[in-house]
Amino acid sequence: MPTLALRPAQCPLERLLEGGTASLSDAELLAMLLRNRAPSKAAIARAAALLARFGTLGGLFAAPRTLLLETPGIGRNGWCSLQAALETSRRSLAEELRHRDVLNSPEQVGRYLALSLAHSPNEIFAILFLDSRNRLIGAEELFRGTLTQTVVYPREVVRRALERNAASVILAHNHPSGIAEPSQADRQLTEALKRALQYLDIAVLDHLIIAGGRQFSFAAQGLL
Repeated sequence: MPTLALRPAQCPLERLLEGGTASLSDAELLAMLLRNRAPSKAAIARAAALLARFGTLGGLFAAPRTLLLETPGIGRNGWCSLQAALETSRRSLAEELRHRDVLNSPEQVGRYLALSLAHSPNEIFAILFLDSRNRLIGAEELFRGTLTQTVVYPREVVRRALERNAASVILAHNHPSGIAEPSQADRQLTEALKRALQYLDIAVLDHLIIAGGRQFSFAAQGLL
């Protein structure tokens, strides 16, 4: 009787390429980062050339995936290592925010959101869901749009806040243009979401706009 050949389990690198960083465990991400030996002089020279080409580390991380996969010195393995570095940093910051009042850690909240949103070429709308002690329950990317805009549905925001049993939320989105100041549409959306959540006794603590290395806080500017 013939036997069926079993398809081997995908390695972490293949799963990252197909399913993104969320598909990997903490151990798999760490293993991917630690698999390389100490860099040689040639490797350091290649890294310096890459920084010169892309301008900064931020420019390198923000470059399109297709470009990085085709760039000598990066390729598939290098791109996966870069993504693993970003994801381990995000998870480390999220773990800290789960154990402290985020209102006492605005810089960490900003760093977490910058790691999540600053390098995307598309506008992304995300939410941090918080408990009654302002500790992080979870963070979600709810909507993804184009280079200049994304459509946000208040009903979906309310539904996810209820499902998460959130006492409050922090709204966030990025401006790929690099301009951090809110548009009139951003202001109107913030007010609409604030009113919708207010009826359910869910507070909007802030709305942060991430634009490259710049950030704009509605709360800090007295706009909430």
